[in-house]
Amino acid sequence: MTEKIARFFAENRPATPCLVVDLDVVARNYDRLSGALPDAKIYYAVKANPAPEILRLLTGLGSSFDTASVPEIEDCLAAGATPDRISYGNTIKKAADIRRAYELGVRLFAFDSEAELEKIAANAPGSRVFCRILTSGEGADWPLSRKFGCDPEMARDLLLRAAALDVVPYGVSFHVGSQQRDLAQWDAALSTTAAIFRDLEEKGVALRMVNMGGGFPTRYRTDVPGTDEYGFAIDEALRRHFGNRIPETIVEPGRGMVGDAGIIQSEVVLISRKSANDLRRWVYLDIGKFGGLAETMDEAIQYPIETERDGGPAEPVILAGPTCDSADVLYERAEYRLPVDLRIGDRVAIRATGAYTTSYSAVNFNGFAPLQAYYI
Repeated sequence: MTEKIARFFAENRPATPCLVVDLDVVARNYDRLSGALPDAKIYYAVKANPAPEILRLLTGLGSSFDTASVPEIEDCLAAGATPDRISYGNTIKKAADIRRAYELGVRLFAFDSEAELEKIAANAPGSRVFCRILTSGEGADWPLSRKFGCDPEMARDLLLRAAALDVVPYGVSFHVGSQQRDLAQWDAALSTTAAIFRDLEEKGVALRMVNMGGGFPTRYRTDVPGTDEYGFAIDEALRRHFGNRIPETIVEPGRGMVGDAGIIQSEVVLISRKSANDLRRWVYLDIGKFGGLAETMDEAIQYPIETERDGGPAEPVILAGPTCDSADVLYERAEYRLPVDLRIGDRVAIRATGAYTTSYSAVNFNGFAPLQAYYI
Protein backbone atom coordinates (compact mmCIF):
# COMPACT_ATOMS: atom_id res chain seq x y z
CA MET A 1 0.00 0.00 0.00
CA THR A 2 1.48 3.33 -1.02
CA GLU A 3 1.63 6.24 1.40
CA LYS A 4 -0.91 8.13 -0.72
CA ILE A 5 -3.46 5.32 -0.51
CA ALA A 6 -2.87 4.76 3.21
CA ARG A 7 -3.34 8.48 3.85
CA PHE A 8 -6.53 8.54 1.76
CA PHE A 9 -8.04 5.68 3.77
CA ALA A 10 -7.00 7.24 7.08
CA GLU A 11 -8.28 10.72 6.28
CA ASN A 12 -11.46 9.87 4.40
CA ARG A 13 -12.66 6.53 5.83
CA PRO A 14 -14.67 5.84 2.66
CA ALA A 15 -17.60 3.46 2.70
CA THR A 16 -16.73 -0.07 1.66
CA PRO A 17 -16.26 -1.73 -0.68
CA CYS A 18 -14.19 0.76 -2.62
CA LEU A 19 -11.15 0.85 -4.84
CA VAL A 20 -8.41 3.46 -4.49
CA VAL A 21 -5.86 3.83 -7.28
CA ASP A 22 -2.56 5.69 -6.97
CA LEU A 23 -1.99 7.35 -10.35
CA ASP A 24 1.71 7.81 -9.58
CA VAL A 25 2.08 4.01 -9.70
CA VAL A 26 0.41 3.91 -13.12
CA ALA A 27 2.84 6.54 -14.40
CA ARG A 28 5.77 4.59 -12.95
CA ASN A 29 4.60 1.39 -14.65
CA TYR A 30 4.30 3.19 -17.99
CA ASP A 31 7.82 4.58 -17.68
CA ARG A 32 9.25 1.19 -16.76
CA LEU A 33 7.64 -0.61 -19.68
CA SER A 34 8.56 2.07 -22.20
CA GLY A 35 12.12 1.90 -20.89
CA ALA A 36 12.22 -1.90 -21.15
CA LEU A 37 10.78 -1.89 -24.69
CA PRO A 38 11.85 1.48 -26.13
CA ASP A 39 11.14 0.51 -29.74
CA ALA A 40 7.59 -0.74 -29.10
CA LYS A 41 4.48 1.42 -29.07
CA ILE A 42 2.40 1.02 -25.94
CA TYR A 43 -1.32 0.53 -26.55
CA TYR A 44 -2.94 0.43 -23.11
CA ALA A 45 -5.70 -2.20 -22.92
CA VAL A 46 -8.57 0.04 -21.88
CA LYS A 47 -10.72 -2.86 -20.64
CA ALA A 48 -8.35 -3.34 -17.68
CA ASN A 49 -9.53 -0.07 -16.15
CA PRO A 50 -11.26 2.55 -18.31
CA ALA A 51 -11.35 5.32 -15.71
CA PRO A 52 -11.10 8.78 -17.31
CA GLU A 53 -8.34 9.70 -14.85
CA ILE A 54 -6.19 6.82 -16.10
CA LEU A 55 -6.90 7.51 -19.76
CA ARG A 56 -6.02 11.20 -19.37
CA LEU A 57 -2.80 10.36 -17.54
CA LEU A 58 -1.68 7.85 -20.15
CA THR A 59 -2.63 10.13 -23.01
CA GLY A 60 -0.37 12.78 -21.54
CA LEU A 61 2.47 10.27 -21.20
CA GLY A 62 2.22 9.40 -24.89
CA SER A 63 0.37 6.10 -24.74
CA SER A 64 -1.82 4.71 -27.48
CA PHE A 65 -4.88 2.58 -26.72
CA ASP A 66 -6.25 -0.89 -27.43
CA THR A 67 -10.05 -0.71 -27.40
CA ALA A 68 -12.78 -3.34 -27.48
CA SER A 69 -15.87 -1.24 -28.28
CA VAL A 70 -17.08 2.08 -29.62
CA PRO A 71 -17.67 3.48 -26.09
CA GLU A 72 -14.04 2.74 -25.22
CA ILE A 73 -12.95 4.52 -28.39
CA GLU A 74 -15.09 7.51 -27.45
CA ASP A 75 -13.63 7.48 -23.93
CA CYS A 76 -10.10 7.62 -25.33
CA LEU A 77 -10.98 10.49 -27.63
CA ALA A 78 -12.60 12.33 -24.73
CA ALA A 79 -9.36 11.86 -22.77
CA GLY A 80 -7.42 13.64 -25.51
CA ALA A 81 -6.13 10.74 -27.60
CA THR A 82 -6.18 11.20 -31.37
CA PRO A 83 -7.69 8.49 -33.61
CA ASP A 84 -4.29 7.47 -34.97
CA ARG A 85 -3.42 6.32 -31.43
CA ILE A 86 -6.38 3.94 -31.17
CA SER A 87 -6.63 0.30 -32.24
CA TYR A 88 -9.98 -1.51 -32.43
CA GLY A 89 -8.52 -4.74 -31.10
CA ASN A 90 -11.67 -6.80 -30.58
CA THR A 91 -11.99 -9.50 -33.23
CA ILE A 92 -15.78 -9.65 -32.74
CA LYS A 93 -17.45 -6.45 -33.92
CA LYS A 94 -20.81 -5.44 -35.33
CA ALA A 95 -20.71 -3.88 -38.79
CA ALA A 96 -22.33 -0.74 -37.37
CA ASP A 97 -19.59 -0.47 -34.72
CA ILE A 98 -16.84 -0.83 -37.32
CA ARG A 99 -18.51 1.89 -39.36
CA ARG A 100 -18.82 4.18 -36.32
CA ALA A 101 -15.16 3.65 -35.36
CA TYR A 102 -14.18 4.52 -38.93
CA GLU A 103 -16.30 7.69 -38.77
CA LEU A 104 -14.43 8.60 -35.58
CA GLY A 105 -11.14 8.30 -37.44
CA VAL A 106 -9.90 4.87 -36.34
CA ARG A 107 -7.92 3.10 -39.05
CA LEU A 108 -6.41 0.09 -37.27
CA PHE A 109 -8.58 -3.02 -36.86
CA ALA A 110 -8.09 -6.61 -35.66
CA PHE A 111 -9.67 -9.70 -37.19
CA ASP A 112 -9.32 -13.48 -37.04
CA SER A 113 -11.91 -14.74 -39.54
CA GLU A 114 -12.94 -14.15 -43.13
CA ALA A 115 -16.35 -12.82 -42.15
CA GLU A 116 -14.81 -10.23 -39.82
CA LEU A 117 -12.30 -9.20 -42.47
CA GLU A 118 -15.09 -8.67 -44.99
CA LYS A 119 -17.04 -6.55 -42.48
CA ILE A 120 -13.99 -4.32 -41.99
CA ALA A 121 -13.39 -3.99 -45.73
CA ALA A 122 -17.03 -3.03 -46.30
CA ASN A 123 -17.31 -0.56 -43.43
CA ALA A 124 -13.77 0.79 -42.96
CA PRO A 125 -12.26 0.89 -46.46
CA GLY A 126 -8.55 1.59 -46.71
CA SER A 127 -7.91 0.73 -43.06
CA ARG A 128 -4.93 -1.27 -41.82
CA VAL A 129 -5.83 -4.72 -40.54
CA PHE A 130 -3.95 -7.27 -38.48
CA CYS A 131 -4.79 -10.92 -37.98
CA ARG A 132 -4.70 -12.50 -34.55
CA ILE A 133 -3.26 -16.00 -34.24
CA LEU A 134 -3.89 -18.62 -31.58
CA THR A 135 -1.32 -19.29 -28.86
CA SER A 136 -1.17 -22.06 -26.26
CA GLY A 137 -1.60 -19.79 -23.23
CA GLU A 138 0.70 -22.09 -21.26
CA GLY A 139 2.17 -20.41 -18.18
CA ALA A 140 -0.63 -17.84 -17.88
CA ASP A 141 -2.89 -17.59 -14.83
CA TRP A 142 -5.70 -16.33 -17.08
CA PRO A 143 -5.28 -17.98 -20.52
CA LEU A 144 -6.89 -16.34 -23.55
CA SER A 145 -6.78 -19.21 -26.01
CA ARG A 146 -9.58 -20.61 -28.18
CA LYS A 147 -12.03 -17.68 -28.27
CA PHE A 148 -9.63 -15.26 -29.95
CA GLY A 149 -7.28 -15.93 -32.83
CA CYS A 150 -7.02 -18.45 -35.63
CA ASP A 151 -4.59 -21.12 -36.75
CA PRO A 152 -1.43 -19.66 -38.32
CA GLU A 153 -2.19 -21.39 -41.64
CA MET A 154 -5.57 -19.70 -41.70
CA ALA A 155 -3.96 -16.37 -40.80
CA ARG A 156 -1.74 -16.66 -43.90
CA ASP A 157 -4.76 -17.23 -46.11
CA LEU A 158 -6.73 -14.41 -44.48
CA LEU A 159 -3.92 -11.90 -44.92
CA LEU A 160 -3.64 -12.88 -48.57
CA ARG A 161 -7.38 -12.37 -48.85
CA ALA A 162 -6.99 -8.94 -47.22
CA ALA A 163 -4.55 -7.95 -49.96
CA ALA A 164 -7.34 -8.48 -52.49
CA LEU A 165 -9.82 -6.31 -50.58
CA ASP A 166 -10.00 -2.58 -49.89
CA VAL A 167 -7.88 -2.81 -46.73
CA VAL A 168 -4.15 -2.90 -46.00
CA PRO A 169 -2.78 -6.21 -44.63
CA TYR A 170 -0.65 -4.66 -41.92
CA GLY A 171 0.47 -7.34 -39.51
CA VAL A 172 -0.04 -10.18 -37.07
CA SER A 173 -1.08 -10.13 -33.43
CA PHE A 174 -1.05 -12.63 -30.60
CA HIS A 175 -1.64 -12.72 -26.87
CA VAL A 176 0.32 -15.17 -24.73
CA GLY A 177 -2.23 -15.07 -21.91
CA SER A 178 -2.90 -12.68 -19.09
CA GLN A 179 -0.59 -12.82 -16.06
CA GLN A 180 2.02 -14.66 -18.12
CA ARG A 181 5.12 -15.61 -16.12
CA ASP A 182 6.86 -17.78 -18.73
CA LEU A 183 9.12 -15.51 -20.75
CA ALA A 184 9.59 -18.18 -23.40
CA GLN A 185 5.99 -17.83 -24.56
CA TRP A 186 6.83 -14.65 -26.50
CA ASP A 187 9.67 -16.48 -28.23
CA ALA A 188 7.35 -19.25 -29.43
CA ALA A 189 4.72 -16.79 -30.66
CA LEU A 190 7.29 -14.62 -32.44
CA SER A 191 8.76 -17.67 -34.16
CA THR A 192 5.34 -18.46 -35.63
CA THR A 193 4.76 -14.82 -36.52
CA ALA A 194 8.08 -14.47 -38.32
CA ALA A 195 7.26 -17.54 -40.42
CA ILE A 196 3.99 -15.89 -41.47
CA PHE A 197 5.89 -12.73 -42.44
CA ARG A 198 8.30 -14.74 -44.60
CA ASP A 199 5.56 -16.74 -46.29
CA LEU A 200 3.54 -13.62 -47.10
CA GLU A 201 6.59 -11.80 -48.43
CA GLU A 202 7.25 -14.67 -50.85
CA LYS A 203 3.68 -14.21 -52.08
CA GLY A 204 4.13 -10.48 -52.60
CA VAL A 205 2.50 -9.20 -49.40
CA ALA A 206 4.81 -7.19 -47.11
CA LEU A 207 3.58 -7.07 -43.53
CA ARG A 208 4.90 -4.27 -41.33
CA MET A 209 3.68 -4.72 -37.74
CA VAL A 210 3.69 -7.28 -34.93
CA ASN A 211 1.23 -6.74 -32.09
CA MET A 212 2.65 -8.73 -29.17
CA GLY A 213 -0.40 -8.21 -26.98
CA GLY A 214 -0.36 -8.10 -23.21
CA GLY A 215 0.48 -10.69 -20.59
CA PHE A 216 2.71 -8.44 -18.46
CA PRO A 217 1.86 -9.42 -14.89
CA THR A 218 1.07 -7.88 -11.55
CA ARG A 219 2.55 -9.40 -8.42
CA TYR A 220 -0.16 -11.14 -6.42
CA ARG A 221 0.77 -13.88 -3.94
CA THR A 222 3.85 -15.07 -5.81
CA ASP A 223 6.81 -13.28 -7.36
CA VAL A 224 6.89 -12.44 -11.07
CA PRO A 225 9.80 -11.50 -13.33
CA GLY A 226 10.69 -7.83 -13.51
CA THR A 227 9.70 -5.54 -16.37
CA ASP A 228 13.30 -5.42 -17.60
CA GLU A 229 13.37 -9.22 -17.83
CA TYR A 230 10.32 -9.17 -20.10
CA GLY A 231 11.86 -6.45 -22.22
CA PHE A 232 15.14 -8.35 -22.61
CA ALA A 233 13.41 -11.64 -23.47
CA ILE A 234 11.13 -10.03 -26.04
CA ASP A 235 13.96 -8.06 -27.63
CA GLU A 236 16.09 -11.21 -27.89
CA ALA A 237 13.21 -13.13 -29.46
CA LEU A 238 12.57 -10.38 -32.01
CA ARG A 239 16.22 -10.36 -33.06
CA ARG A 240 16.38 -14.15 -33.17
CA HIS A 241 13.39 -14.53 -35.46
CA PHE A 242 13.47 -11.31 -37.52
CA GLY A 243 17.20 -10.63 -37.67
CA ASN A 244 17.98 -7.08 -38.77
CA ARG A 245 14.50 -6.62 -40.28
CA ILE A 246 12.53 -6.08 -37.08
CA PRO A 247 9.04 -4.77 -37.89
CA GLU A 248 7.04 -2.16 -36.06
CA THR A 249 6.00 -3.55 -32.69
CA ILE A 250 3.07 -2.95 -30.38
CA VAL A 251 2.44 -4.13 -26.83
CA GLU A 252 -0.91 -3.96 -25.05
CA PRO A 253 -0.41 -3.88 -21.27
CA GLY A 254 -3.49 -3.81 -19.10
CA ARG A 255 -2.96 -5.64 -15.83
CA GLY A 256 0.74 -4.80 -15.86
CA MET A 257 -0.05 -1.11 -16.21
CA VAL A 258 -2.66 -0.62 -13.49
CA GLY A 259 -2.95 -3.80 -11.42
CA ASP A 260 -0.57 -2.93 -8.60
CA ALA A 261 -1.77 0.68 -8.48
CA GLY A 262 -5.05 -0.12 -6.73
CA ILE A 263 -6.28 -1.47 -3.41
CA ILE A 264 -9.84 -2.47 -2.54
CA GLN A 265 -10.94 -1.89 1.01
CA SER A 266 -13.66 -4.25 2.16
CA GLU A 267 -15.52 -5.04 5.39
CA VAL A 268 -16.10 -8.40 7.04
CA VAL A 269 -19.87 -8.95 7.03
CA LEU A 270 -20.05 -12.38 8.66
CA ILE A 271 -17.81 -15.08 10.11
CA SER A 272 -19.32 -18.53 10.59
CA ARG A 273 -18.82 -22.29 10.48
CA LYS A 274 -21.00 -24.87 8.75
CA SER A 275 -20.82 -27.39 11.59
CA ALA A 276 -19.41 -27.72 15.08
CA ASN A 277 -16.53 -29.75 13.65
CA ASP A 278 -15.81 -27.46 10.72
CA LEU A 279 -12.06 -26.79 10.62
CA ARG A 280 -12.39 -23.68 8.50
CA ARG A 281 -14.34 -20.52 9.13
CA TRP A 282 -16.31 -18.92 6.36
CA VAL A 283 -15.43 -15.24 6.07
CA TYR A 284 -17.95 -13.22 4.07
CA LEU A 285 -16.81 -9.86 2.69
CA ASP A 286 -18.94 -7.01 1.36
CA ILE A 287 -17.44 -7.58 -2.11
CA GLY A 288 -17.47 -10.71 -4.20
CA LYS A 289 -17.40 -11.99 -7.75
CA PHE A 290 -20.23 -9.73 -8.86
CA GLY A 291 -18.85 -6.64 -7.14
CA GLY A 292 -15.57 -6.60 -9.04
CA LEU A 293 -13.70 -9.78 -8.12
CA ALA A 294 -14.76 -11.81 -11.17
CA GLU A 295 -11.18 -12.93 -11.75
CA THR A 296 -11.39 -15.13 -8.66
CA MET A 297 -13.33 -17.50 -10.94
CA ASP A 298 -11.66 -20.92 -10.64
CA GLU A 299 -9.39 -19.13 -8.13
CA ALA A 300 -7.23 -18.09 -11.08
CA ILE A 301 -6.18 -14.68 -9.77
CA GLN A 302 -5.29 -14.81 -6.10
CA TYR A 303 -5.19 -11.35 -4.59
CA PRO A 304 -3.05 -10.64 -1.50
CA ILE A 305 -5.33 -9.91 1.45
CA GLU A 306 -4.30 -8.01 4.57
CA THR A 307 -6.07 -7.08 7.79
CA GLU A 308 -5.30 -4.77 10.68
CA ARG A 309 -4.94 -7.85 12.90
CA ASP A 310 -2.14 -9.48 10.91
CA GLY A 311 0.89 -10.65 12.85
CA GLY A 312 -0.78 -12.98 15.33
CA PRO A 313 -2.10 -16.54 15.04
CA ALA A 314 -3.94 -17.29 11.80
CA GLU A 315 -6.06 -20.18 10.58
CA PRO A 316 -7.45 -21.42 7.24
CA VAL A 317 -10.59 -19.74 5.93
CA ILE A 318 -12.99 -19.89 3.02
CA LEU A 319 -13.63 -16.45 1.55
CA ALA A 320 -16.96 -15.53 -0.02
CA GLY A 321 -18.92 -12.52 -1.20
CA PRO A 322 -22.19 -11.08 0.13
CA THR A 323 -24.67 -11.93 -2.65
CA CYS A 324 -27.45 -14.51 -2.67
CA ASP A 325 -25.66 -16.57 -5.31
CA SER A 326 -23.91 -19.83 -4.52
CA ALA A 327 -21.25 -19.08 -7.15
CA ASP A 328 -20.11 -16.08 -5.11
CA VAL A 329 -17.31 -17.97 -3.34
CA LEU A 330 -13.88 -16.40 -3.84
CA TYR A 331 -11.36 -18.85 -2.42
CA GLU A 332 -11.94 -22.33 -1.07
CA ARG A 333 -8.91 -24.25 -2.38
CA ALA A 334 -6.22 -21.55 -2.35
CA GLU A 335 -5.31 -21.99 1.34
CA TYR A 336 -5.89 -18.46 2.55
CA ARG A 337 -5.24 -17.91 6.25
CA LEU A 338 -6.61 -14.98 8.25
CA PRO A 339 -6.13 -13.93 11.89
CA VAL A 340 -7.89 -16.04 14.52
CA ASP A 341 -9.13 -12.85 16.18
CA LEU A 342 -10.65 -11.43 12.98
CA ARG A 343 -14.04 -9.90 13.79
CA ILE A 344 -17.21 -8.89 12.00
CA GLY A 345 -16.86 -5.24 11.01
CA ASP A 346 -13.09 -5.43 10.52
CA ARG A 347 -11.75 -3.86 7.35
CA VAL A 348 -9.52 -5.83 5.01
CA ALA A 349 -7.30 -4.63 2.18
CA ILE A 350 -7.36 -6.56 -1.08
CA ARG A 351 -4.16 -5.59 -2.83
CA ALA A 352 -3.21 -5.37 -6.51
CA THR A 353 -6.81 -4.77 -7.59
CA GLY A 354 -6.36 -1.86 -9.98
CA ALA A 355 -7.11 -4.00 -13.05
CA TYR A 356 -10.25 -5.89 -14.03
CA THR A 357 -12.29 -4.96 -10.96
CA THR A 358 -14.37 -1.83 -11.59
CA SER A 359 -14.78 -2.89 -15.22
CA TYR A 360 -16.17 -6.27 -14.07
CA SER A 361 -18.42 -4.85 -11.36
CA ALA A 362 -22.10 -5.67 -11.94
CA VAL A 363 -24.76 -2.97 -11.97
CA ASN A 364 -26.91 -3.51 -8.87
CA PHE A 365 -26.88 -7.31 -8.82
CA ASN A 366 -28.90 -8.19 -5.70
CA GLY A 367 -29.23 -4.45 -5.21
CA PHE A 368 -25.55 -3.96 -4.43
CA ALA A 369 -24.15 -0.78 -5.98
CA PRO A 370 -21.25 -0.96 -8.47
CA LEU A 371 -17.76 -0.74 -6.98
CA GLN A 372 -16.96 2.85 -5.98
CA ALA A 373 -13.52 4.00 -7.10
CA TYR A 374 -11.22 6.91 -6.23
CA TYR A 375 -8.21 8.02 -8.29
CA ILE A 376 -5.59 10.01 -6.42
